[in-house]
Amino acid sequence: MAVTAAMVKELREMTGAGMMDCKKALAATDGDMDKAVEFLREKGLAGAAKKAGRIAAEGIVVTALTEDAKKAVVVEVNAETDFVAKNEKFQNYAADVAAQALVTTAADIDAFMAETWAKDTTMTVKDALSSQISIIGENMNIRRFEQVVEENGFVASYIHGGGKIGVLVDVETDVVNDAVKEMAKNVAMQAAASKPEKVIAGMIQGRINKELKEICLMDQVYVKAEDGKQSVDQYVKAVAKENGANIKIKKFVRFETGEGLEKKEENFAEEVAKQMGM
Repeated sequence: MAVTAAMVKELREMTGAGMMDCKKALAATDGDMDKAVEFLREKGLAGAAKKAGRIAAEGIVVTALTEDAKKAVVVEVNAETDFVAKNEKFQNYAADVAAQALVTTAADIDAFMAETWAKDTTMTVKDALSSQISIIGENMNIRRFEQVVEENGFVASYIHGGGKIGVLVDVETDVVNDAVKEMAKNVAMQAAASKPEKVIAGMIQGRINKELKEICLMDQVYVKAEDGKQSVDQYVKAVAKENGANIKIKKFVRFETGEGLEKKEENFAEEVAKQMGM
């Protein structure tokens, strides 16, 4: 069967694969669209396997929240280069991952990867990731996610540096207004700017845990304090008093892209030379 431009266009729109890959898939399957999709999927899995050993320590952190802000999730999705991390297709994919992680009941990343991909129920989350690796051309990874639920208040989120850092703050409060929401965002920004785990390590060797991280954050000097002395805890209490509210910062989650991962040293001159056969 002759492969037409219309068939290639249709397959590209269905899969997001490159034009030449779509043309090859249709030629190999005698124009059968369903078989061509499967052909590309298998090719993607094979390509992902080849790239699996490559370091993916760049990427972005994404957050997603329910409409009432009582539930939120923060997700880290990695790629090999910052160039890809800034790519719209990659960022849209990361947003899709966050949307699924917001509603997942998976207890860990392995269970999450095994569940059905909401955007295409013929695939698992892992299959969809492999497909994206094939399309984008770099090794990628859904590294981690964490949900935060607060029934007696709300969850605030903050993304810094275009996705380099993402923070969720769990706020228990009986008053939710613009002032309280602004306070929560300011606390999230403070968490993004701080390195609480390093401070804690210096305070109490060998006893780093989530509770100490929250204590450390609340004891820090609030970065917007006019007198340069007010702590985050004092700032929160002042906002609570001004708004007749009972407010408690129960926890925060802070993800920084690539933290703890080995970063690949790039030699672009050498890479260009290789591609040009020099």
